[in-house]
Parts: sequence; structure tokens; C-alpha cells
Amino acid sequence: MKKIIILFSAALLLSSCGNQVKMDKKADVSAISAKTIAQVIDELGNSNSGTNKSLMEKGVKHAANLWRGSDGSEEDFKTFCKENYISDQAEKELVFQKISRNIEVITGNFNKIALELLEPVHLNTFEQHAIDNAFGAYSVDSHWMNDFYQNKIAFIIALNFPPFSLEEKEANAKKWTRQQWAYARLGDYFTARVPAELLQEAGKAAAESDVYIMDYNIYVGHLTDAEGNRFFPVDKVLLSHWNLRDELKANYANKKDGLEKQKMIYQVMQRIISQEIPEKVINNGNLEWDPYSNLVYQNGKTIEATPEPNERYQQILNNFHANKAIDPYYPDQNTFIKRQYDGAKEISAEATEKIFTDFMRSEETKKVGELIKQRLGRDLEPFDIWYDGFKARSGMDESKLDAQTRKLYPDAAALEADLPNLLVKLGYDKERAQWLGAHIAVDPARGSGHAWGGAAKGQKAHLRTRIGEKGMDYKGYNIAVHEFGHNVEQTISLYDVDNFVMNGVPNTAFTEALAFIFQKRDLLLLGIHNDSPQEDALKKLDLFWSAYEIMGVSVLDIRMWKWLYANPEANSAQLRDAAMRIAKEVWNEFYTPVYGVKDQTILAVYSHMLNSPLYLSNYAFGNIIEFQLEQHLKGKSFPTEIDRIFKQGRLTPNQWMVEATGNDLSAQPLLKAAKEALEELK
Repeated sequence: MKKIIILFSAALLLSSCGNQVKMDKKADVSAISAKTIAQVIDELGNSNSGTNKSLMEKGVKHAANLWRGSDGSEEDFKTFCKENYISDQAEKELVFQKISRNIEVITGNFNKIALELLEPVHLNTFEQHAIDNAFGAYSVDSHWMNDFYQNKIAFIIALNFPPFSLEEKEANAKKWTRQQWAYARLGDYFTARVPAELLQEAGKAAAESDVYIMDYNIYVGHLTDAEGNRFFPVDKVLLSHWNLRDELKANYANKKDGLEKQKMIYQVMQRIISQEIPEKVINNGNLEWDPYSNLVYQNGKTIEATPEPNERYQQILNNFHANKAIDPYYPDQNTFIKRQYDGAKEISAEATEKIFTDFMRSEETKKVGELIKQRLGRDLEPFDIWYDGFKARSGMDESKLDAQTRKLYPDAAALEADLPNLLVKLGYDKERAQWLGAHIAVDPARGSGHAWGGAAKGQKAHLRTRIGEKGMDYKGYNIAVHEFGHNVEQTISLYDVDNFVMNGVPNTAFTEALAFIFQKRDLLLLGIHNDSPQEDALKKLDLFWSAYEIMGVSVLDIRMWKWLYANPEANSAQLRDAAMRIAKEVWNEFYTPVYGVKDQTILAVYSHMLNSPLYLSNYAFGNIIEFQLEQHLKGKSFPTEIDRIFKQGRLTPNQWMVEATGNDLSAQPLLKAAKEALEELK
């Protein structure tokens, strides 16, 4: 998962007794009247002949909307606009370049500080202490935007480089020049005026969620059933939900006791979702636990073990109240849902839900489900949302893959040294591979791992990955290759883009797409090739089934947040019940027709719902984008096209896809491909 730093999020923390901290402060409103705005527009229009009047009006209105009484009087506002409006295009470009350079300096250094403060939290090379979490929660960048309102730089930007709505960007996407795109992206920096204290609290809440998730380990080697059977090595420890899911996937190739292992992991997941999991067994290898009876044993004797006190859902509530607190500061995107979809993703929540639900209602889901049932030789189980049998590795002995990856990568330094070689295997020439590899550092992660990009030229992207005492096992390697894809995107879209404010991708789904593309080539990078004539058809069905799974989770995430907004006073127990009910509803609507079982809550197990709210749909869109890119890459130079495509920067999602492949962003090609693959496999 790519590490996302979302500006303008905020948090209201909970006290130790569980009551919400209330803030009575209301968002200030503009101090500038409509009459004054009209006067300023007339005066600027009269004194600046040949100016783009509509753009000037947009800038004046936006600056006025951000102006507060503390910034000065209406006369002060008139004077400010008169003195700071730039009509000369050469001067405007000069100012733009200076602003871009300085924002890179500021945000780049903030990124460096945050990265280093979080090292004791994120990396397992540090002995962790509570004080590390306190420093990790400190948001060093929380004040700079408010400072820029006070020193008036924000108003200079708002006046001369105003933001455009999603609708306006889409309408202009095909005709804007790169300069116009860059000016519009600069405008995105100052769209709302959120108090620094809210941003500071947001960082603290987000860091606490990360810490909670990173320490949520299940000692599966100490799981037992009613007869006392153990199915996992005594030293196996799996992080929820990522490693639990990956272990479940790995056991499709295990004909001996794979199904028993999968059912046991599924039962653990059910206990986590319902919060019936005994608190004592979380991150504890000194007890035995039967997840079926929910009994806990110590030295062979049953001991009392109370359930986790809804902490999972309290984390979600913390995020909800955090972001709801800043809703009033956004006149247009006045909910976190709108800010995440209309704003960050630039695809509305309504459009997202329609794309996903149409996909999940397709007849292809039933047909692929029937094929999986035939391949398994049994009825589908709810955990078959993670069916892994279409992949080349699904029939391989994972212990042999573990031995290979542990030998190759005994530590983080070995993986970092090998990154250029991996790129050469993907088709890059040695010089370009060395350059990209030199801009990526590998760190041993405490959690499952993530990718953290640089924020200024001269900074490296960081690949955080989990490496055990015996070296990197195959699951860790597979995740690391995914994160490596993120790092390559982060490096290309920072260093090769034509202007700093255009750096990155339209939204994180696009970096997820490249991460998926890399991850699918993990065996190739190990020198393992699949020469099956059915390989292409199986790859299509694998991607289709992955999209089907994650789209349901994404819809659950959206509907849960809608419920939170409709029930803002809910407590953690009420949220738990609502999340489970919504999970069942989504399951019954989109999965029961395929699986034949009702009222399953498995979709609610995803840890992203806690520490990355409303992030999950990036994976679903990532699958859609991945497929379109893979189709485009066929018969072309992989490195040439990847470099060309990902240096486009932050266009709108659809325009980026048009420039990349010549086609609109759509789920239809994946649906069509699944249909064709099913016919081929007949």
C-alpha cells in the first residue's frame, strides 16, 4: 500500500474514558461582500486590458471566499487585489515558477522530517517506546498553509491561480496546455482554510491508527481446534488482515490440510470483525486459542479472556470525528466522502459506486464463480473471495519459494542492492535501472510494509517491507515487489514530470495499478516462467476476480461512511453492529448469487477501513487501470511505455488514461476480457 499523506484532514481525539472531545469553534465566513467583489472585478477589468476576464473573476471570488476579518478590511482586500493581480503573462509564469520551487522546498523538507520521525514507529530496527508514537503523531506540516494565509502568499496564489472544480477540469481536459494544467494544480493547494490545530490533531489520530494496526499480530502457531490439533508452525505470526489473507491464499495449493487452515483463518477473521476476539491473544504468543469455541488456554488450562472492547470500531470513529470536524471549512466538499472522491480521487462517490455495482451485478461473476467451484471440486466458501488458483504460483510449493527468497534477500540491504537487477529483468537498460534503483531505499518494516515517496528532487522513495529473522519469505517478497512498483511510479512522476506542482498521478489508484503490474511479475523476477497456453486467459480471470472482491469492500466502506454521517453520535458498539449489518447487505446483494450463502461479514475485515479511510476503492480502480495498461503494453517496450505514461503527472483520471492508452477509463474492457477468457477455457 502506498503511504498517503492527505492534506486538510483533521481529527478530534477521544479521551481515555471514550467521550468525544468537543470543539465549539465554527468555521469563519468570508468578510468580503458581493458588492466589494463586483467593484474589484470592475476595477481590475478596466485597468488590465486584454486580461482573461473569466479567470480574473474566478480568482477574485476565490480570494474573497478565503478572506477573513483578521486578514483586513474590505478596503484592504481591494488594495491587495489591485497590488497583487498579475495581468502580464510573462510575469505570471515567472511568479508561478518561483512559487513552485518554494513549495517543493517546503513540502520536501516537511516530508523528510515526517519520514525520519516515524522511523521508530515504522521500522523494526528500533526498540519502540510510547514517546516514539508521540513524536510520530506530530504533524510538522500542519501550520504552513495557515502561515501562508497570514503572510498573504496564499491569497496571491488564490487570486492569480484559482482552483477549478472537477466538472471544469473534465470539460477543459482535452484542450488545456501543460501550462494551464500546472496553473490549475497550483490552485488546488489553497481551496479551504482549516485551522492548524485541527490538522495537528489529525496527524496524531492517524498515527495512533497506524500503531494499532501495526501491532495487530495473530500467533497462528498457537491456534488450536477442539481436539487440540494445530495446523501452523509454532513460530508463525501473521499481521491482520494482510498476512492472514495471504496465508489463506497460499493454502489453495495445499492438498493435505489447506482447507482446514483456511477455515481456521476465516474463523479468526470472523472473531476480529465481531470483536469477540479475546484481547489477550492479540500480539501474544504465550497463550493457546481455539477460535471456534473462543476459549483461551494457558499451560493446558482454560483461562478467563475478555473480548477486545470494540477498539477496532473506535479507531474508525476517531477518523470519522476527525474529518467531520473540518467539514464546515469546505464550502463545496463539505463531507469527508466528497473530499476523498470529488477531491482526492476526482471521481465522485456516486460514479464510483455505480461503476462497481454494475460490475458486480454482471453475469460474468456467476460464470467465473462456477469455474472456480469446478476447479476446487467443492462448493464456494466465503473466503474464496481471495481464490488464488488462477495464478501461476497457485500450484507451487510455497516452502520452496520461501527458501529461494530467503536466500536472495536475508535482509533489507540485499533487496536494495538487487533493485537495479530486477528492473533489468523487466527490460530496462542498465543505466536507467541503476538510476531508478539509486533513488529507492529499502527499510525493514514493523508492519506489512508500504511505499513512501519523496516530495522533492534529491529525496529517495522508501520501500518498507517486512523481513523475518530467517530472511524475506515469499509473502513478504510478493508484497515488496508491489511496493517496488509504487516506488518506481513515485520516482518517475517526481523527477521526470515537467513541473513540480504536476508531480504524481491523478489519484492513488494509478500508482496501485503500476504496483499490481509489478506484483504480477514477481515470479518472472525469480526466473520462474509460465509457458501455459492458457496463461493469458487465467491472468484475465485472476484480475477480474480480484476486482470483484475489492469492489464489494469499497462499496461497504462508502456505505459505512454514509451511515456515520447519518448517525454522528453513534458509539463503537453501534458502529460495529452497523458495519456488520452493511457488510451482510453488500454480501447478500452482490455475492450470495455467486456463493450461494447469505449474511457473511467477511468484507469488513480490511484493516484499511481503520487507518486509511475510504482508500479501498483505489485498489478497485487500480485493477481497472492495471488491465487497460497491460492491454496497452502488449507488444511494446515495457520500460519505454512505463516511463512515458507515468511522467504525465496529475491530469484528471480519464484524461490521463486517454493520453496513456488512447481510451477512456472504463471497467468494460475487463468485463469483456473475462467473457472471452471463459470462452477460451471451455
